[in-house]
Amino acid sequence: MNFLSHFYFERYATQSERVLGSLLPDLLKNVDKTYVFHPQRFEEELFVQPLSLAISEGWYRHVEVDKLFHSSEFFLEHCHVLRKKLEPVLKGLPIRASFLAHIAIELLLDHLLIKHELVNVARLYEHLEHVNRSALTNYLSIIGVTDMDGFFKFYDRFIESRYIFEYKDLSQISKPLFNISKRVWDFQTTPDYHQNLTEVLVEYEAEHLRNFKDIYVYIQDNMTYLS
Repeated sequence: MNFLSHFYFERYATQSERVLGSLLPDLLKNVDKTYVFHPQRFEEELFVQPLSLAISEGWYRHVEVDKLFHSSEFFLEHCHVLRKKLEPVLKGLPIRASFLAHIAIELLLDHLLIKHELVNVARLYEHLEHVNRSALTNYLSIIGVTDMDGFFKFYDRFIESRYIFEYKDLSQISKPLFNISKRVWDFQTTPDYHQNLTEVLVEYEAEHLRNFKDIYVYIQDNMTYLS
């Protein structure tokens, strides 16, 4: 799931560090896609401090949410259906339709959370701004992050840009979808590609995602890490 959907499961959290933890695995991957960290290996050291414990709680719930989501019938079925609709749109581009369908489903869910006012995007950014930087630095150091400056430069840009607000408008989603794809493939797009992709996403939301709340209920009901 994407950032906002992870926040959905922490929307009532009172600790900003808990909210941060629920986003941290993906934030780190955005800094460097080769990053692989295992905070569970350092629990004896991390659990001594309440703020580090809160970050780990958010991290563990992030991992469980993603596991439940990616193995769900909802995700697998929507990826299959949307992939077929995307194939004509991507003709002439190197992007795999299955790859784009995966990312598109996640961004569509974030869009729907905003559209139906199920989360407060401003509150998410408030949490990220109020995280204890010393506690976060200590946490990252313990799990093995070496480029601390690189992480915080990205983190500050992430907060400052507030780009998640743009997901309210479906016409804005084609740009991040193509940008994410450019991390894997080398290509250029034209306005027609963006327009055609937007039309598919608008139609797909209207016709196929009326039951989108079901996936959040399913995940909530099946989570075992409920701390």
